[in-house]
Amino acid sequence: MDTKKVTIDDAKSLGTARMLILGLQHMFAMFGATILVPILVNSYFHGEGLSVQVTLFFAGIGTLFFHICTKLKVPAFLGSSFAFLGGFATVAELNVGPFAGMSYGEKLPYACGGIVVAGLLYLVLALIICLVGVQRVMRFLPPVVTGPIIICIGLSLAPSAVSNASTCWPLALIALLVVVIFNIWGKGMFKIIPILMGVVISYLCALLMHGLGMTNADGSPILNFAPIAEAGWIGLPPFLIAKFDPTAVLVMAPIALATMMEHIGDISAISATTKKNFIEDPGLHRTLLGDGLATSIAAMFGGPANTTYGENTGVLELSRVFDPKVVRLAACYAIILSFIPKMSQVIGTMPSAIIGGISFILYGMISAIGVRNIVENKVDFTKSRNLIIAAVILVCGLGFTNGLTFQVGGTSITLTALAIAAIAGILLNAILPGNDYQFGQNPEGDANRGLHFIQK
Repeated sequence: MDTKKVTIDDAKSLGTARMLILGLQHMFAMFGATILVPILVNSYFHGEGLSVQVTLFFAGIGTLFFHICTKLKVPAFLGSSFAFLGGFATVAELNVGPFAGMSYGEKLPYACGGIVVAGLLYLVLALIICLVGVQRVMRFLPPVVTGPIIICIGLSLAPSAVSNASTCWPLALIALLVVVIFNIWGKGMFKIIPILMGVVISYLCALLMHGLGMTNADGSPILNFAPIAEAGWIGLPPFLIAKFDPTAVLVMAPIALATMMEHIGDISAISATTKKNFIEDPGLHRTLLGDGLATSIAAMFGGPANTTYGENTGVLELSRVFDPKVVRLAACYAIILSFIPKMSQVIGTMPSAIIGGISFILYGMISAIGVRNIVENKVDFTKSRNLIIAAVILVCGLGFTNGLTFQVGGTSITLTALAIAAIAGILLNAILPGNDYQFGQNPEGDANRGLHFIQK
C-alpha cells in the first residue's frame, strides 16, 4: 500500500492529543517568518516599530477570522506579509509635510493606516468576482500562468532557506535529515509530524552544541537566552491605533495589487495540495474577503499585513492532514503566546539554522506542487506561446529580487517579484494569440489544481 497517498480530512480520528501536536507543528512552521517581519520593521524604525506580541496576536486572530469568512473549510494560516516591508521602509524615512519632525514611533501608525486601506482593496476584487463570477476571472489564470507562479512562490523563498541554514550548516543539516527520516521512515503519529520532530530534535542538538562551546559560522553563540530573562511571564500586547494620511496611503495601499496576486497563487497551491475546490467552494471572493479584512483589522491596531502562508502549505503536503481545525489550533497557540512574552522569547531563541534546514523541504514542496500542476494539466510546452508565458513568469518571479520601484506623485511604490510575475503572466496570456486553454474543458485537470468546473 502506498501510504504517501493516504490523506486525513478529519483530525478527530487521530485523537485529541495528536490534534494538539499537529497544531503545534503548524505554529512552529509559521513562527520564524512571522516574527521576522516585526524584527525587520523595527530596524527600519530604529527600535520603534512593530511588536512581536501584536504580530502573533493578529496572526492568530486573522487566521480565525479568515476561517470564519471561508466557512471553516480552507486549511490556511495567515502570517505576516513580507510584501509591505518596502512600504514600511519608505514611511519610516518620510520627512515632508506632516511627517517633518516626527519620531519613527510617531510615523508607524500612519504606515499601519496605509495597510488598512490596502486590506480594503481586497474587498473590491472580491466584489468584482461576486458580480462577474469566479469562472470568468479564472479564465485569465490558466495552468500555464498559475503553475509557474506557484513554482516561483517556493523558489523565491529558497535564498531565505540557504541564508538561514548557512549560519550553522551542521545544525541545519540535522534539522533537514530529521524531517526526511520521519517523513519517509516514520511510523504512526511520527510520520505526520516530521516538521515538529525536526524542530524538537535539532533544538536539543543546538542545546548540546551550545553547551560544548560551539558557535555559528560568524562566531556568534548558537543560542542566546538573554531576551528570555528580560521578558515577563504575562503581558498585554502593546496595541496602537492606526492613523491616516494620503501620502502614507499612497505608499502602502498599491502594494495590495501584489499581495492579491500572491493570494490567488497561494489559494491555488492549497487547492492543488488538498485536491479540493476552494476557488469555487467556499469561493475566491470569500478567501479574498477573509484575507483583506484580517489585514485591515490587524493594521488598525498596530499589526502587520496578513497573508496566506506557503510554509503551512508545505506542512499540509508533508503531513497529509488537511483538516482546517488543526490550523485553527495553531492560531489559538499564537494568540496565547502573544500574552506570554517569556514564552514568545523562548521560541524566538530557535536558531536561524534550524528554520533554514526545515525550509529546504517546505519551500521545495511548494515549487514541486507547481510542477505537478503543469504536468497534470498537460500544458503543451511545444507551443512557443506557452513557453514564452512560463519563461517570463519565472524570470520575473526570480529575477526581480528587490522588486520594482517607481514613482507616483513623488511617492515610491514597490511591486514585489511575485506581483510582477503574476501581472506579466496574466497580461501575456490575455494578449498572445493561440490560447489553447478553456476553463472547464478539462474537468480532471482543473480538479487537480483545485479549480474543477461545476456544470450549471
